[in-house]
Amino acid sequence: MAVASFVLGLLGLLVLNLVLGPIAIVLASIALWRGTPRRGRALLGLGLGVADLVVLAALVSMDDTVSWGIAG
Repeated sequence: MAVASFVLGLLGLLVLNLVLGPIAIVLASIALWRGTPRRGRALLGLGLGVADLVVLAALVSMDDTVSWGIAG
């Protein structure tokens, strides 16, 4: 679960922030609660999950919409 939260948190920075961020947070929390030996990876997944939501909030506030995209 720790590795999955890390991967989903990292992937969430690029796509599906609103979905993958909370999933990464939940998986990291469960992994830490269970006492995973990969504590560092779980903490990174937790941080990346939070970062997903922060990035989404920043991009949405700049664009004033619920969805965002890179204008070209």
